[in-house]
Amino acid sequence: MKEIIHSNSEILKTDSFVQLIGDRNKQFIIKLSTDGETETHQGNIHHNEIIGQSWGSKIKTKQGNTFLILQPSLDDLIREINRTTQIMYPKDIGYVILNLGVGPGTRVVEAGTGSGALTTVLAYLVGNEGKVYSYEAKPKHQAYAKKNLKSFGLDDRVIFKIRDIKEGFDEKNVNALFLDVQDPENYISQVRDALMAGGHFGCILPTTNQVSKLITALKRNKFEKIEVSEIFHRYYKTSATRLRPDDKMVGHTGFLLFARRTSPNPIIKN
Repeated sequence: MKEIIHSNSEILKTDSFVQLIGDRNKQFIIKLSTDGETETHQGNIHHNEIIGQSWGSKIKTKQGNTFLILQPSLDDLIREINRTTQIMYPKDIGYVILNLGVGPGTRVVEAGTGSGALTTVLAYLVGNEGKVYSYEAKPKHQAYAKKNLKSFGLDDRVIFKIRDIKEGFDEKNVNALFLDVQDPENYISQVRDALMAGGHFGCILPTTNQVSKLITALKRNKFEKIEVSEIFHRYYKTSATRLRPDDKMVGHTGFLLFARRTSPNPIIKN
């Protein structure tokens, strides 16, 4: 399946994702369809009037409201993703993919899938030569993720599995593995079995006591280069004469923990 998140074409076509920015920076992300229509409080937007336009163009609704047409970034898309669970924030995802070394050709395992925000980014980055293996215990959650990945044209890069990861992972010698589960300390031996020697492990956890348990489990299972961090993200008001921090900021969303699997050694079970 052809990836449709980003297009190199200057001309907008059917199935393109577009970001519409209206008055007071009100934003909408839509997927264009022939004869499609999107309702907004600033007037209805007819897709046929956008198809054939170029990025950066402007259109007007019948009410006279103007919208700027832009190509959405991956950040924009995952913020708008259909969800049944809390998704990982872009500020965390960016640091995760750098630490996991994800790129074209990477084989990466994640558990759980949730609504698929991280899955989307991983699938986008591994390219056609890589693969994402996504485990989830709750079918309802993964169903949303599947729909999201299919809408982005990335579902062929992901193998979805409904599984209690206590049973272990099918994959071996993967480059990276990321856990977004409540009790990751109980699955570190399974993580070690799946990772290649020197492979990257990552996890996100909301509380310090969970982090402490995970550090203990990682050390027992001979993981090294353990790192714990958290990331804050603050926007600024974009007024040249009154440049100052925004009134709200994204504070604590989770602790990020990373580690590396050492070369083969006897595994100490949890």
